[in-house]
Amino acid sequence: MTQDSSPGGQTTRRAALAGAGFAGLAATLAACGGGSSSSPPGAASGSGPAGDSGSAALASTSEIPVGGGKVFSAEKVVVTQPTAGEFKAFSAVCTHLGCLVDKVASGTIDCPCHGSEYSVKNGSVVSGPAPRPLPSQKIKVAGGKIKLA
Repeated sequence: MTQDSSPGGQTTRRAALAGAGFAGLAATLAACGGGSSSSPPGAASGSGPAGDSGSAALASTSEIPVGGGKVFSAEKVVVTQPTAGEFKAFSAVCTHLGCLVDKVASGTIDCPCHGSEYSVKNGSVVSGPAPRPLPSQKIKVAGGKIKLA
């Protein structure tokens, strides 16, 4: 006689519970499996073609004022247009204590936490306490649209 069976071939409570546990584990593993058939039709997947991140446009070029810029909080990026037709992008995370910058005004990218200001031209520190410039981000400008590269 084993622990999981009783005389007469009947299943014990321990065997039934173990079987239920294995069935639950199998269902969990099946749900975590990576089949693309579980994605709804038309859903975006991973990355696009080689060299294209497949990301949606951040903005149209007309949305970024000359000498100014726009903060994209969700993407943690700020896009500026220092001179007409020249677009730059920088991390929107302040190099002082990691707050997100919140506006672009009067030629600077401004952090609301401690007053750091960065140049729209190159992300350099204009006014502290930030210790370093904002890191550059890669963007792609084409067809009047700005995308993260």
